[in-house]
Amino acid sequence: MTGFNDLIAIKDDCPAKLAPLKAQKLGNQVRTVMKRRILTKTLIFGLMWTPAFAADPLPTLQETPMLADEVKSGALPPIGKRLPEQPWVVKRFAGADGPGKPGGQMNMLVAGVRDTRLMTIYSYTRLIIYDDKFTLHPDILESYEVKEGREFTLKLRAGHKWSDGHPFTTEDFRYFWEDIANNKDLSPAGPPVELTVDGKPPKVDIIDERTIRYTWDKPNPYFIESQARAAPLFLFRPAHYLKKLHGKYTPEEEILKVHKGTRWSNVYRRHDVMYGNSNIDLPTLNPWVLSTPSPAQRYVFVRNPYYHRIDEKGQQLPYIDRVIFTVTATNLVPAKAGLGEADLQPRYLNMRDYTFLQKSAKSSGVDVRLWESGSGSQIALYPNLTTTDEEWRKLMRDVRFRRALSLAIDRDELNQVVYLGLAKPSNNTVMERSELFKPEYATKWAKHDPKLANKLLDEAGLAKRGPDGIRLLPSGRPATIVVESQSEETEDSDALHLIADFWKNVGIKMLTKPQTLENFRLRAFSGDAIMTAYAGAVTAVPSINTSPKEFAPTMQGGLQWSRWGMFIESKGTKGEKCDMESACKLLDYVKEWETSSDPDSRRKAWDKILTTNADEVFSIGTVNGIRQPIVVGPNIRNVPKEGYYAWDPGGYIGLYQPDTFWIAQ
Repeated sequence: MTGFNDLIAIKDDCPAKLAPLKAQKLGNQVRTVMKRRILTKTLIFGLMWTPAFAADPLPTLQETPMLADEVKSGALPPIGKRLPEQPWVVKRFAGADGPGKPGGQMNMLVAGVRDTRLMTIYSYTRLIIYDDKFTLHPDILESYEVKEGREFTLKLRAGHKWSDGHPFTTEDFRYFWEDIANNKDLSPAGPPVELTVDGKPPKVDIIDERTIRYTWDKPNPYFIESQARAAPLFLFRPAHYLKKLHGKYTPEEEILKVHKGTRWSNVYRRHDVMYGNSNIDLPTLNPWVLSTPSPAQRYVFVRNPYYHRIDEKGQQLPYIDRVIFTVTATNLVPAKAGLGEADLQPRYLNMRDYTFLQKSAKSSGVDVRLWESGSGSQIALYPNLTTTDEEWRKLMRDVRFRRALSLAIDRDELNQVVYLGLAKPSNNTVMERSELFKPEYATKWAKHDPKLANKLLDEAGLAKRGPDGIRLLPSGRPATIVVESQSEETEDSDALHLIADFWKNVGIKMLTKPQTLENFRLRAFSGDAIMTAYAGAVTAVPSINTSPKEFAPTMQGGLQWSRWGMFIESKGTKGEKCDMESACKLLDYVKEWETSSDPDSRRKAWDKILTTNADEVFSIGTVNGIRQPIVVGPNIRNVPKEGYYAWDPGGYIGLYQPDTFWIAQ
C-alpha cells in the first residue's frame, strides 16, 4: 500500500499519472484469474507454498556463452556450482516467443541518475512475487508456509549465492533484523510497521542456515504482500559486505579512514542501497548487476552469474547479457524511442506520443504496444479536509459540497476531449479487474448532473452569487478554489482546465496553481492547500488481502486528510486526530480488516471502505483505464502484446519477467 508520501520517495518510479491500457478481452481474463487469487487462503488458513519443480529432475545445464571464458580461466565456477541446488525452472513465458537464446544487449532510456533503481523495479526479483496472472508464489524463496496468518516460515534455496559468489543464507536475515531494523543509529523509529502488530515486533527464529520463522501473537496481514511489492520490504542484506561498514563489526575510526563522513551510520546509509541500486560494490540477487559508478550518462548492467532462474533447456537466465540505461531529457524520450534508440521503452511515454510513435515505427521498425494503466483515476481532485482555512475546511467537510463538485464534471466529455475516448469515466476507486469491484464504486455521485449539483450547492449555504455568477461564501468571499498541482503533463493541465469550465457552470471558480514537488508536498501536509490534484489510487487492483489503508486516513500521504494520517503515522505526536465521523469510521473498517479471521469478513470490511469512499466523495475521480504506450524493438522477444502497466503490483514490466526477454540475433 502506497500513499503520496511514499510516491514522493519514488516519484520518478511511480509516475504522477500511472498509465494506460489493454483490451477489454484481457481485462475479463484477468478478472477471472483475480477471483482465484491464492493469497485469499494463504493468510487466513495457512498454506505451504512449495514449487512444483522441486521434485522434478533438472534439465542438463548449459554454460552461458558470455561467461564461458571466465569459467575456462577459473575466474568463475561452472554453471552447476553457481546455481542453487533447486533453481527456479521457468516453464511459462508471458510473451509468445517461448525459451530464447542467451546474448545481446538491450538499450533503454532513463531520466536521471536516480533511475538506476528502475533495474530493481523492472527485475522484480523478490522473496515472493506476483506472476502475470496476479498469483503469488515463491521466487528467491524455495518455499514458505503460513499458519493462522501469524506464523511465517521461509525456506531459502540451498546453494543460492549473491552476485559476488558469497552464500545467501539466513545470516543475511538475522543481520537485517538485529543490526539494521533494531539498531537505533540506523532505525531510530524501530522496525518497519509491516513487522509490528499492535506495536509489537515478531519473534524471529533462525532454524538453520536456510530456514527462518517470524511469529506474531496476532495475525499480520501485511507481511506476505510487503515482500511482493514494487518497492519491497527487504528482510535481508548482504551481511558479508555491509558488516565492513557497520559500527558493531568494524571500528568507526577504521570506517572513516576509508570513507568520507562524520559517523559510521552516515557512511553505511550511502552504501546500503538495495532499492536505489546505485552502489556497484553492493552484491545483489537481481538478474543484472550495475557496473557503472554513479553519476554517469550511460549505466551498464551485466548479467548476474549466480542468478537463480533457468529455463527448461538448462539455460541460466537472464537471456540478455547487458542492459544499458542511457540518461536522456524526458521530453526527448518519445522521439528517441520512436527512432529506435531504445530496444524497450516502457517509461516516460504518454498517449499524446502515440501518433508520433506510430509514424516513426514505419521507418525504425519498432512496435508500439498499448497496455492497460493501473490507477484508480488518471487524475483526481483532493478536497483538503484538514486545511487551515476554517471557512473552506467547513465547506470541504460538507458532503453536499463534495458531491456537487463531482456531479458537475462531465466525465464523458472529459474522456473524449482529453483522452480521445479511450478511458472510462470513474470515481477514484478500484478498477474493474479487481475482484472487489462493484459498478457503484465507479458511478456513485459521478454521473453528470448539473441540476442536482446546483441544488446541493444551494443547500450547502452557497445560494448567493456575485455579479459574475460565481457563488459567494458565507463570509462574502467568492467561491474560488485554488487547486494546486505538481504535474507537468499536458493531459493533466487540459483536464483541469476543462473541469474548471464544468465548475464555473455551477457557480464555482477554479484556479490552478502549479507547484514544485517540494512546495506541493509542504502545502498539502501543512494544510495551506485547500485542494490538490494528483494521480488516483495506487491500490487499483486489490484482492481481499491487499491492504486497504490507502482508502482511509492512515497516512500523511493521503492528500484529502494528510494531517489525520500524520497523526496516525506519528502515533499522536504530529498532525491532528481525526474528528470527522464519516472519515473516522474508515479507521474502524481498516481495523476490522486487520483482525478478520476469514475471507468473507475481509471482503465485507473492504466493501464498507469502498462504499463509504464512493458515497462520501473524499476524493473526486475523473477517468481511469487510459492506455500506456510501450515501445518494443524489432529484435526483442517475449514482451507481451497486451499487458497491465502499474506501479504495484508488478513494477511496470516486472510482472512479465524481463529476465525471460531475449534478442533475436
